Amino acid sequence: MIRDARFWISMTVFQVLFGLAIFAVTRDYYVQDTDSVSAHTVTADRSVPVWPNNITENDIARLSSSALSQPTVQNPADMSRQADEYFSNRQYDRAADLYERLLVFSPNNAEIHNNLGLTLHYLGRSTEALRRLNDGIAVDRSNQRIWLTLGYVNSELGNTEEARTALTTATQIGSDESIRQSALNMLENLP
Repeated sequence: MIRDARFWISMTVFQVLFGLAIFAVTRDYYVQDTDSVSAHTVTADRSVPVWPNNITENDIARLSSSALSQPTVQNPADMSRQADEYFSNRQYDRAADLYERLLVFSPNNAEIHNNLGLTLHYLGRSTEALRRLNDGIAVDRSNQRIWLTLGYVNSELGNTEEARTALTTATQIGSDESIRQSALNMLENLP
């Protein structure tokens, strides 16, 4: 009888621990994000770190390795959120894959083109990055952030005049003062 009691107690403990482990792995599925409505809204409203030096230790520590596995979701809002996490964690190859998939859902979203372009640049695929950024500008010439990113990538590649043109445009359009200030700072640092 004692052996039977130990068996059932250990089975109960195992079941509880197994249930908690499953919940921990799948909790994002059960927790609803009430401020996201679509991929377009999430991409436009979420502040995505554009420059890798804005990433803090807390951002990296906050993410667990289970959150970094390849997603199987097809929901654009979830894909956007996951791509942004990959980008924040400098997993640019995974982020680029998701940004490419997001363009299928929303090919006229300049923010996705911007994010993909910057990600490709960080992967060392700068020629492709410039093409994607220019595609995004063709979609929305009034997008201030994409002009800033185009200026940044061009300056990194030594294309000073192209960088100057893009950064000047970023200072003249849009209403985001932080983007404008970043563009002005980058213009000051151009040779």
